[in-house]
Amino acid sequence: MKTLIQPKLIRSTLVTIMMLTVIVFVQMTALSQSSAGHAAKKQSSNSGEQDLINLSKEKWRWMSERKVESLDALFHDKAVFVHMGANMTKTQELEVIKSGSIQYKTVEIQESSVRIIDKTAVVLNKIRLVAVVGGNEVINPFMVTEVYVQQSGAWKLASLSFTRLLTQ
Repeated sequence: MKTLIQPKLIRSTLVTIMMLTVIVFVQMTALSQSSAGHAAKKQSSNSGEQDLINLSKEKWRWMSERKVESLDALFHDKAVFVHMGANMTKTQELEVIKSGSIQYKTVEIQESSVRIIDKTAVVLNKIRLVAVVGGNEVINPFMVTEVYVQQSGAWKLASLSFTRLLTQ
């Protein structure tokens, strides 16, 4: 017995295949656009993180060059500074830098990371600091925690804290 394929069945099968192809194409396009959007968002986030790392590097340069005016603009009015054995206000920190009580000679940044949470950013820097404190040159390995807050579209340093590391 011979079976003949009916033209209506062929047409119906072709229409179904074409519809499935269109559905798959639309889903792949949507997925591609979603991935591109996610990549752009991730790149934007990475860009924000890099901006903060660059700002932190500038801050270290300003501290070593005693650029008090630049630091004054960067530091939040309510900022706190925690050094080994001392807590300071913005005014006290600026005076220490201006007077040279602590002279930041060189800062070697070994590692940096950034975590942005809403309008707050935490920058962690593992550094090797060469400074002159009380007339004596000291070299210390530190993990420095910098907390920045966004204020009027700009990042302001709200807290700077030094934690001495046990190893060089």
